[in-house]
Amino acid sequence: MQTLYPEIDPFHHFYLDSGGIHQIYVEQCGNPAGFPVVFLHGGPCSGCRPEHRRFFDPDKYHIILLDQRGSGRSRPFGELEQNNTQALLNDLENIRTRLNISTWLLFAGSWGATLALLYAQHYPEQVAGLILRGVFLARQRDMDWFIEGSAGRIYPECWQKLLSGVRMTHPDQLLEHLVQAVFSSHKEECEAAALAWANWGAQTALGPLYQKDMEKTECDDALLRQVRMELHYAHNHYFIQENQILELCHLIQHIPTHIIHGRLDLVCPAEAGFSLSQALPKAKLDILPNSGHIAAGDEMIDALITATDDFLQRV
Repeated sequence: MQTLYPEIDPFHHFYLDSGGIHQIYVEQCGNPAGFPVVFLHGGPCSGCRPEHRRFFDPDKYHIILLDQRGSGRSRPFGELEQNNTQALLNDLENIRTRLNISTWLLFAGSWGATLALLYAQHYPEQVAGLILRGVFLARQRDMDWFIEGSAGRIYPECWQKLLSGVRMTHPDQLLEHLVQAVFSSHKEECEAAALAWANWGAQTALGPLYQKDMEKTECDDALLRQVRMELHYAHNHYFIQENQILELCHLIQHIPTHIIHGRLDLVCPAEAGFSLSQALPKAKLDILPNSGHIAAGDEMIDALITATDDFLQRV
């Protein structure tokens, strides 16, 4: 099975000036003369990590990682003003232009896959290919699954803690209550809701890898800002129209696309990856029987690195 490539350090990094209040952190790794690939992290607000550089052959790929607005090392962290999906797409296009890249491969998971698909639909001629993991399509049904109770039937004890964190006994309009709580002027109410949301997300994302000692018991400012950003996007329906991604797939039929989805994904059920493959009949779909949501585990890592290696054989 394929394993992660060796650890590497960036050969260059910079901050992209957005023209507003945001500065976006960008780093470059691998071979500057290699095929350009950009890694799009999930979240929103999670940021990139050193292991994200290791999905690509550093001798053959020019690897670009960025922390989206308000995320990771981008500044100011957690800032919601001027922070929406269209702004993120503009940042991505400005980075491509800044680096003088004509076309690039988009490698993305979860919310990052949402961005990758939207970017490809906005700029189809700039995208050489898509490798997408754990697709999130940002439909109402996807939000209902994760936020309004469906996934709670899998982890009812953690779901009950989420409801208790916002002082609810029934999940009707949970998103509205979460938003009100984490933006409340009452510190205790904010922190309780943010902790409940963060622990719910960790449990569903990690699945059986989640351990009791991973549960967060204290809410610092960084955690609160991250939760607020996640809910800022969710509350605004991710700043796109209902079912927009699937309806615009006719714009990207020509782009080589590889969809990789864990059968055990409880954040973004495999139906999303399957539905995307139906809208992109030329796409390759791999549903991995033993994988969940995160880009970890032997099966998932093997599939992702095989996809990046295979892509180079076709270009």
